[in-house]
Amino acid sequence: MPPGSVRPASDVDGHVAAYVAAFATGSSAVMDRLYEPDAVLVPQPGTPLTSAAERRAAYEHLLGFGVPMVAGTRHLYVAGDIALSVVDWSMRGTARQGHPLDLSGVAADVLRRGADGRWRYLINNPFGTGS
Repeated sequence: MPPGSVRPASDVDGHVAAYVAAFATGSSAVMDRLYEPDAVLVPQPGTPLTSAAERRAAYEHLLGFGVPMVAGTRHLYVAGDIALSVVDWSMRGTARQGHPLDLSGVAADVLRRGADGRWRYLINNPFGTGS
């Protein structure tokens, strides 16, 4: 999918597919389209990142491996314009750097529907309750 065509989902059920499509572009700027401006990304337990620049740097690191992400929704709970999304995800393969990569987790994410009707991360916590 061309980077310009990746947009936040208008249906909360499509959020994970939009995220995987954004990840596949390899662009941290495209990834950041799926976040509220004041969103929090927790790339590792206990390390919340609160600015767009911090989020982009974290994604550039992850995207730098060159390994695709596979993800699917386990549970989705919606209350008005807020949703809790529990997602199983993995990245498995050989990294561009030549080493095997085997990352996976169960994300606990909070999404918010914006004024434009599209769903974006308010909190993206890829390792959920992992410590």
